[in-house]
Amino acid sequence: MFEFITDEEERGQVGIGTLIVFIAMVLVAAIAAGVLINTAGFLQSKSQETGQQSSKQVSNRLQEVVTTGTVNTTDNSVESVNVTVTQAPGAGEIDLENATINWIGPSGTETLTHSTSSATDWTFNTYQVKNTDDSDTVLNDADDRFNVEFELNDHGNGPADAPSNLGEGDEVTIKINTMAGATTTIRFTVPESLGQKQAVEL
Repeated sequence: MFEFITDEEERGQVGIGTLIVFIAMVLVAAIAAGVLINTAGFLQSKSQETGQQSSKQVSNRLQEVVTTGTVNTTDNSVESVNVTVTQAPGAGEIDLENATINWIGPSGTETLTHSTSSATDWTFNTYQVKNTDDSDTVLNDADDRFNVEFELNDHGNGPADAPSNLGEGDEVTIKINTMAGATTTIRFTVPESLGQKQAVEL
């Protein structure tokens, strides 16, 4: 016996097949959309994080107010250097205790950490000049001023691992690197004549 398929049955089978294909396409599109949304969200969060880090590296910098040197009058050399710093415009909180400093002078390059750290033999000290709160090493206000002190060897009277005193005409570059990754570069030259002076502006 032959089984005859009517036009209505053929149309019904075609309709069911089309419906199955349509549902499969919707599911694939929904999965793809979910993946795209998740990926877009991840990329957005990463770009925001990267943008914030880049912003901190640019803005969380220090600004030099003045740099001075204490003169050893015995041989007319600079025995210590004081750099007064404040927040750069737009900078956030900066903790000097977490900073590292590169000293590039006539005797070579040294990397210093704060005196509260034992990571290096020659360290730098910080002193409050003007502070709006009780923080010992944190610049968190535009009016804050701190001294960053570099004590030199001073013929054996200073830190043993510090470089020798600076002579007349010596040039030094200081790079202060904050925890956020921002770098402040300070350059100075010792005056050609230190005679009859106890302190000089560098």
